Amino acid sequence: MKIGIVCYPTFGGSGVIATELGKYLALKGHQAHFITYDQPVRLNGMVENTYYHEVSMHDYPLFQYQPYELALSSKMVQVIRKWKLDVLHVHYAIPHAYAAHMAKLILKADGINIPVITTLHGTDITLVGKNPIYRDAVNFSINASDVVTSVSKSLKEDTERLFSINRPIEVIPNFIDKTVYLETKPCLRKQFAPDGERIISHISNFRPVKRLLDIVRVFAQVCKDHRVKLLMVGDGPDKEKARDLAIELGVADHVIFTGKVLDIDRVLRCSDLFMLPSEKESFGLAALEAMACSVPVVSSNTGGLPEVNIHGETGFTAAVGDVDVMAHYIKQIFSNQQLEEKLRLGAKAQADRFDIQFIAPLYEAVYQKAVSS
Repeated sequence: MKIGIVCYPTFGGSGVIATELGKYLALKGHQAHFITYDQPVRLNGMVENTYYHEVSMHDYPLFQYQPYELALSSKMVQVIRKWKLDVLHVHYAIPHAYAAHMAKLILKADGINIPVITTLHGTDITLVGKNPIYRDAVNFSINASDVVTSVSKSLKEDTERLFSINRPIEVIPNFIDKTVYLETKPCLRKQFAPDGERIISHISNFRPVKRLLDIVRVFAQVCKDHRVKLLMVGDGPDKEKARDLAIELGVADHVIFTGKVLDIDRVLRCSDLFMLPSEKESFGLAALEAMACSVPVVSSNTGGLPEVNIHGETGFTAAVGDVDVMAHYIKQIFSNQQLEEKLRLGAKAQADRFDIQFIAPLYEAVYQKAVSS
């Protein structure tokens, strides 16, 4: 099968999932055609049966902002015509599903009917999508898709609550490839914690929704009872705010900002605990990646996080913004070796349930059904 994959090529969860899915499908003998404005960061190296088609933009004096949706639709049409794709899988409702619908209309004039699969990932619904400026376009794009999937039950419920959806939404959760997290590379523990400190880690795009300041406040409380280091992996608008707060609370010497890291498994495998106190999280892929490395998680209980981080089994959850409770849970884990080992085993077992070998075939079944309809 020849599959067109449209995604953001960045470090975000939707782009990671789209890229890893395409690579897996390529190894299974399918063709995976990535259509986006830059090569996906996880599409590193040459993988057989994978193709990258760049969406080029050209300056035109009339436009203050370049019309990416127009360029994307045109590129989809070109790739589908040339490579005779069987199905188009777009990740994120806007602009990708919107552009896919326009491409489908253009191709229909040529007698080409390509099914469009739209996967909803989170902020395309809960943040951007519900904005009145985009709401009608998002609603239309979802309903115009041939198949709609969601990465969590929570996101499905949010979509059906916020929009007027006239078609079923199938839940296909995010996934990890557990082979990636096997201990094949040296752990970096001594580099980050040379004196044997415990390590708490966080990975994100450092946007306000990730609540970095809560992480620093929790960490400052934990520092009162334990020797710990905090690894902040990623980059984004709240980095300097978090750094300033660490200085204000007197813990800056114990906080390490690593910047963006490609092989995050090396960071996670040396971590003792992972924090994800997000304001909103449709799934929590970073938490699942930590679990794959047998790392317990302390997170908020919002969105799809409780579907991933099972309270008392893989870690603990708390209300958004409740830094005192989160700090209490971390201290409890670090003070109780038996509890910590139980959570480590539970985290690994939970991550194994989301292995790509179990999830990718669900997408293959969706493709086959869409093509044969």
